[in-house]
Amino acid sequence: MTAEPPIDEQLGATAHGAGTRFLVSSGVAERIELCLFDPDGVEQERVDLQRGDGDLWRADVAGVGVGQRYGYRVHGPGEPRAGHACDPAKLLVDPAARRVEGTVRWVPELTAPGVDSAPLVPRSVVGAAPAAPPERPARRAWSDTIAYEAHVGHLTARHPLVAAERRGRYAGLAEPAVVDHLLRLGVTAVELLPVQHFISEADLVARHARNVWGYNPLAWGAPHAGYATAGGDPVAELRAAIATLHQAGIEVWLDVVFNHTCEGSLGVGPILSWRGFDSAAAYRFIPGLDGLVDEDVTGCGNAVDVRSPWIRRLVRELLVRWVDEYGVDGFRFDLAATLIRGDDGPTPEAPLLAELAAEPRLADVRLIAEPWDIGPDGYAGGRFPAPWREWNDRFRDDVRDLWRGEHPRWSAWATRLTGSADRFGGGDRDATAGISAVATHDGFTVADLVTYAAPTGGGHGQRSSNGGLEGPTDDPDVVRVRQRRQRALLGSVLVAQGVAMLASGDELGRSQAGSADGYTLEPDRWGLDWANADWDLVAWVAAAVELRRAHPALRRAGWVAPGDPSVRWLMDDGNPFVDADWTDHGELGMQAVLAAPGPLDATAVVLAAPVGPVTFRLPPGRWWVALDAARARGVEPGAAAPVEGELAVEGPGLVLLLDRP
Repeated sequence: MTAEPPIDEQLGATAHGAGTRFLVSSGVAERIELCLFDPDGVEQERVDLQRGDGDLWRADVAGVGVGQRYGYRVHGPGEPRAGHACDPAKLLVDPAARRVEGTVRWVPELTAPGVDSAPLVPRSVVGAAPAAPPERPARRAWSDTIAYEAHVGHLTARHPLVAAERRGRYAGLAEPAVVDHLLRLGVTAVELLPVQHFISEADLVARHARNVWGYNPLAWGAPHAGYATAGGDPVAELRAAIATLHQAGIEVWLDVVFNHTCEGSLGVGPILSWRGFDSAAAYRFIPGLDGLVDEDVTGCGNAVDVRSPWIRRLVRELLVRWVDEYGVDGFRFDLAATLIRGDDGPTPEAPLLAELAAEPRLADVRLIAEPWDIGPDGYAGGRFPAPWREWNDRFRDDVRDLWRGEHPRWSAWATRLTGSADRFGGGDRDATAGISAVATHDGFTVADLVTYAAPTGGGHGQRSSNGGLEGPTDDPDVVRVRQRRQRALLGSVLVAQGVAMLASGDELGRSQAGSADGYTLEPDRWGLDWANADWDLVAWVAAAVELRRAHPALRRAGWVAPGDPSVRWLMDDGNPFVDADWTDHGELGMQAVLAAPGPLDATAVVLAAPVGPVTFRLPPGRWWVALDAARARGVEPGAAAPVEGELAVEGPGLVLLLDRP
């Protein structure tokens, strides 16, 4: 493998004292024109770029500075059957743009070959790097991390204490009421759904809908303009929001989409950026009936080809930019199996992994994979090497199964409670290799997991249970069981080894009315309903987070080896589990007795009773109930009388006991 060039001359537009250097890549272009526009969209000048070493094209333009609008026209082969899509009639967004201004107009002329697209597409804008690198909070251990997945719009669009003009915007992230809530919960890192500049798909626009989540990128290095306040600068406002979260000690991670783009399939979708520069180097292709077609392993019409040196360089440089210019602390890579996909499927030997590992400016940055795509051998869980972490879908599925009232599989519960060694054990990764969550942006909220047996429209099965009635109800018995199950689901995340992650709004009792595919749900209607939040649940979750923080037994990073005396598995009658008990589907409970190494940490006992009621015969000692899914709010250890001998738990029920004196 040929070594990649150092990042000394960056792709994109780099303003300097005398002007701006424009640098793009294309291996097939015959000519590339830089088009300069005034703020009203009128073209002022065209400049030919000069081809240099390799596939790089550049122009130094004197007198051009920050704020200049621009785009490119690429002359070259327009042969879709050979994977090429050059068309100088199409104005292209800079693949490394720092900022994007304007919208895409979905009219037939946009995709018609040879028809000028300049009136129909956004402009790239020359930006400036900050004068000084942003400050970043001290890096916590993974075992001490509490992540909070949030959407910029949904988080604050309905918050009564956020100024109206800042709701659903970058600026709303920095509002005191929002930061205070995160600190009250004990959140240490906010993972933002995509803020790379994105557009809505043509079919959504035709239905008067839009892509709200943002998994349809147009510019990987530009903050989404729609999250800025009216007339505001998205670059400055995102930087300011991150700086405010950093001042509160909260990291910021970005959910980045490098696996596909908004350009759809060759010959069908628009030519907006990468395709027009060098389609064959940007996307994966396979032979079709009449020439090459997109190898769509993402389900989005195309798949980015990270075997391409140009794409790898672009990804690497833009990650560094997000870190150096915004202070971003980590990245969650959407459909990351595509990024390590070689000729024969995903592989841990993928060049991108090696190049990111060798980049010193990414040395202490969090790297998190969604370890799958829909292509052949697309489930790549466990294949990302340290220091990568991975979303743990097995945790989600097995914990949902436990608490939906079906007979438990105790071997699965024990495996998830101790870090999922079946997925991540071995090698040089520890028990924090997995990101543990029971709900994320994709699928049911926790409230909907206990309210609906099936999605109300779209989406696949959710391993949910409605508690006997479908949909919302005022029946007090059903409501009581649902509330216990909500707490048990969220509590399972916070008493298990691994990196704990909460989905924004689950602590408030947020519902999407049974939708399992919420990417078009508008924030003004479906954002977090702060005015009607379940504040008892917020208090319960905050107490669970604090207990996790205070007790290393609940967040140890080391693996639990077979026979490890610091972890014991007991039946509800107090006897140790034997082989047959691990597969017994009877109505019973489990006691997990957890103690971290060191004499000063309290021993914790986690009682799980998915069905019940169950009476547990406790281990010898004086125990205090520290957390109980049957109680509306958290419990202070020592606030009630100690428990000895037996404890009755109404199932479904999760109880945490401590042996504090």
